[in-house]
Amino acid sequence: MMKKKTIVIVDDHLLFAQSLESLISKLEEYEVLAILKNGKELTQYYMHKRRVPDLILLDVKMPVMDGIQTMQWLKEHRPEQKVLALTMEDDEDTIIKMLRGGAKGYLLKDIHPENFEFAMKMVIEQGFYYSGKIESALRHAEDGQPKRNLHEKLTEREWKFLKYACTELTYKDIAGEMGLSPKTIENYREAVFKKLEVKTRVGLVIHCMRHNLIKID
Repeated sequence: MMKKKTIVIVDDHLLFAQSLESLISKLEEYEVLAILKNGKELTQYYMHKRRVPDLILLDVKMPVMDGIQTMQWLKEHRPEQKVLALTMEDDEDTIIKMLRGGAKGYLLKDIHPENFEFAMKMVIEQGFYYSGKIESALRHAEDGQPKRNLHEKLTEREWKFLKYACTELTYKDIAGEMGLSPKTIENYREAVFKKLEVKTRVGLVIHCMRHNLIKID
């Protein structure tokens, strides 16, 4: 008998969570262990030594303890736990915070069921996935270049900008940290995006994670 992959759903919208559980229950390879309303309930789930799931499906906007706070807790207490964000939030700041927190994938809730199943499989087996809607916004080349060659594309100043760009600092904050004008930072951004063949700041963060260019704390 095939061993099923286990899922825990963390979402405060009960109707959505139950519909999601129903969808997953129809897939032969998966089973849902629990539906939890927020990150606090997830921490209690672990504290009661319940069965550790292969994957957590995590909403971002929740009361008591939201997705970003939950990722911070998991990063400290359960860093090996694979998490797939499943949310309506598609703003750049939220995506970057979830990625930096350790989320292995980011899906929007309007994803097609077949793509959803594929996403779960990819995160569990390969460790990384982004929905087509997010991926298209972050489109960048996967040319397989080694870290050294990618590094050599950037000047020392551009490399410094890259490190700051992968934090939660705004571009204005980065200008202040580097002692440069916002216009100069804008020029660095365009140069780095072009050299690394990315189109957005989120795409830049994903690119750095995939190529292990910098450490994402």
